[in-house]
Amino acid sequence: MTEHLMKILIVGDVHVGKTAFIHRYVDGQFNSMYKATVGVDFSVKVLDWSDKEKVKLHLWDIAGQERFGSMTRVYYKGALGCVVMFDVTNSSSFLKCLHWKRDVDKKVMLPNGGPIPCILLANKCDLSQRAVSAESIDTFGKDNGFITWMETSVKENKNVGEAMRRLVEKILSVQSGLDPLEPRSGDTVNLQQNSELNTERKCC
Repeated sequence: MTEHLMKILIVGDVHVGKTAFIHRYVDGQFNSMYKATVGVDFSVKVLDWSDKEKVKLHLWDIAGQERFGSMTRVYYKGALGCVVMFDVTNSSSFLKCLHWKRDVDKKVMLPNGGPIPCILLANKCDLSQRAVSAESIDTFGKDNGFITWMETSVKENKNVGEAMRRLVEKILSVQSGLDPLEPRSGDTVNLQQNSELNTERKCC
């Protein structure tokens, strides 16, 4: 069994739902009372990708507060993909996505200097008080190098798994050489492992 190891960053402003997104994806649970992340949290999820492949995701939940901005270079090191998230009812959080994308592109990249794959997520789409149009999101995503964008609702479990599937698929295409970008040497490890699908959570 081949195992692919991937470090994935989850970034965006505070209160956009990053921590809730990870809990929903890893544990299948939703709690509206999550506290803001301090620094960084770390979670793991293992996927049975195919009969011969497993994908082990290291999900790094990066704090959205400005005071932790100086630490992002350390947090980003070795990442192969990124989720940039905003609250579709909060236009300010959408505008800050440009800051987050540029920060990631500046501090972590593929060996050829290209950006790591990033997906843009418009979270809380279950709420009625929408502040950002689909047209604006689509234009922004294309103009700033996102692989795609999707509306998500952590509360209703809409597109949570699908968004991560799309990102993992893109990373694998980079690693397999089907994409013009090439993976960083050493970021994929092959292990003999026959364990069942499992998840675990850690905090650092």
